[in-house]
Amino acid sequence: MPNATEVSREKLVADLKVMISDADELLRLTAGQAGEKVSEVRARLGERLTSARSRVGELETSVVEQTKKVANATDDYVHKNPWQSVGVAAGVAFLLGLLAGRR
Repeated sequence: MPNATEVSREKLVADLKVMISDADELLRLTAGQAGEKVSEVRARLGERLTSARSRVGELETSVVEQTKKVANATDDYVHKNPWQSVGVAAGVAFLLGLLAGRR
């Protein structure tokens, strides 16, 4: 089960991908605009987008690696403690059943 940090990282990666996509679209839409200021801003934005893409890729790789580590640790624990794992799963299922039954 992913912890809050991993969920936050995954959400950050997804949000950054959306932002980069929106910025790319903005660059495409303003391609025909003339003027020194517009060209300057477009150039800076292009550089920052390239940098952001690189960082998002690194962050995404980090999230995948952490997720794999957590999954492997969980798998090892379940293999070493099968009956405790079954008990925990049964307890969680029981609690979820109680909560669902109240609605």
